[in-house]
Parts: sequence; C-alpha cells; structure tokens
Amino acid sequence: MLQAGIIPVTPFQQNCTILYDMETKEGVVVDPGGDVEVILRTVEENGIALKAIWLTHGHIDHAGGAKELKDALGLEIIGPHKNDLPLLEKLESQAAMFGVPMKVKNVVPDRWLDEGDRVSFGAHEFEVYHTPGHAPGHVIYFNRAQGFAHLGDVLFRGSIGRTDLPGGNHRQLLDSIRDKVFPLGDATGFLCGHGPGGQIGEERRTNPFLRGL
Repeated sequence: MLQAGIIPVTPFQQNCTILYDMETKEGVVVDPGGDVEVILRTVEENGIALKAIWLTHGHIDHAGGAKELKDALGLEIIGPHKNDLPLLEKLESQAAMFGVPMKVKNVVPDRWLDEGDRVSFGAHEFEVYHTPGHAPGHVIYFNRAQGFAHLGDVLFRGSIGRTDLPGGNHRQLLDSIRDKVFPLGDATGFLCGHGPGGQIGEERRTNPFLRGL
C-alpha cells in the first residue's frame, strides 16, 4: 500500500515528501529542498530504501538539497520539466539572494519529465502532468490507482502557488489548475509543497483564489 510521510525542511518549512510502500519499504523522496542530514536520518530510522529523487520544480526550497542527496545515496534525479533548467542551474545564486544558510548545489536532473510521462517505484505508478505558472517547468504526480496526487506548489489548501518569482505567470497557473488539476477528480486527495494537504473537490468549491475558475 502506498504511504506518504512529510519532513519539513529549510527555513521555508517546505514539505519534503517520502512516498513509500508499506510492505516493501521502497520509496522515493519528492522535493528534498535541504536539511539532507535530517532526510537521511528519518528514512534510515524508518527503514525506507530510497530508489530515486523526484522534483516538482526548480525553486531552492524544493531542489536545493537534491545534489547533496544524490551524492550521498547515488540516486537518480527525475524531473521536473526542462523549462526549469535556468532555475536549477542557479540554485546557488538563489541561496545567496535569499540569504539561506544551506548546502546548496546547482543540479541538472538525470531525466527530464514531460506531459504524459509515467514514473514509478515498485508497483506504484504515477502519471506526470506539466503544470506551469508557479514555475515554467513545474510538474505534478498522480497515482490513479489510489486517487492521490502530489501537487507541489500549484495548489494548496485554501491558496495557490505564488507567481511573483522569476518565470511565474498567474494566468498560466490558473489554467494549469483548471486544465490539469481539476480533471484528476474531486475525490482525489493531494499533498503539496507547503502546509497540509486536502482534496481537490474541496478546493474547487471553497478556495477563494479559484472563484470563477
């Protein structure tokens, strides 16, 4: 059975997500933004064998620890979409700009993702959707079998991703939510990059940023 655990990391308190199988204990880490020693300690204490690193997008709080974790465990970095290459190539300058005291390294993924791709670990398969707006190369991951999605910074409980950072586009973000997130179904549960998760239908009905969408 698919399970998920959250490790808050970095001064931004970003949700680093561990997706894993309850029986085999195999899993992946989604968006290791930093505090890699905490991530390593947590997965070791819980007996989880990480198989890959998945990125939703190239902002520092989501990708800042990806290279360090890759070097520590020899894992492949998968995603996001190639449109986030300029962000991933400037993670170190992002750290300097935000004054973040982190071990940050620029990174290029081992595999870019695009609309319609699929990624998996063990028996758990996820569909990939390209969802620009918060970042040009943002992707989300959807497990149809269990009605679960990881939405990164596209949609939050009661809010949406910010679009005032380089590459952000508010209209694109709303289009991504309407055209890519809503069709996943009202009953689909989600985790996101910051704060608690929720259910897509509840956000469609009550999220004040989505009125009229």
